[in-house]
Amino acid sequence: MSDYFPPPPPEQPQPEHRAPVGASPPSQWAAPAAPPGKQRTGLIVTLAVGGGLVVAGAMVALVYSLMDSVSDSIALPPERSDAPYSEPYDEEPYEEEPVEPVAPGPAAEGDVTVTKCTRDSLIGWPHADLKIVNRSGSPAAYIVSITFVNADGAVVSDGIATTEKVAPGASVKVRAQGSGEVAAGTKCRIAEVDRHAL
Repeated sequence: MSDYFPPPPPEQPQPEHRAPVGASPPSQWAAPAAPPGKQRTGLIVTLAVGGGLVVAGAMVALVYSLMDSVSDSIALPPERSDAPYSEPYDEEPYEEEPVEPVAPGPAAEGDVTVTKCTRDSLIGWPHADLKIVNRSGSPAAYIVSITFVNADGAVVSDGIATTEKVAPGASVKVRAQGSGEVAAGTKCRIAEVDRHAL
């Protein structure tokens, strides 16, 4: 009897595992569920809480030490004294600051001439082209303030032009740029000229 197979071994009793509530019962042909491993959730939670407490304690100690060192460095005002009023301290004599030297010669306003006053055709901002001639006897630097006025004479913008060292008798050309759009026909006026001897 070559076609004869031995009978299957009898079924071994399996430990019963209760299925969770609401789950379908396990099939009798399914592989047995693996036994649950040791759960370390308690250990993990304990380590996390302990680590958090250590970090919090370290932060509190650090903040306390910083506050202590800062409070030592802050000078507190002296306590109010019950001593009688005393005379104020003698004041030191006031010394005026030295005034920057002004280049000798004719008034600085005469050194500046507006050669062109116009507005940009694209954005409408005004500018003034200036010619500065140093009529003083020493090298000088210039700061020129320009105001731009409308037809009614109201100031609508302003600009500043500066130079570096200009030798006596020499001339330079600079531009004072205004800001903001202005109407056509805006005029340029010299507001102030500062000439500083170098």
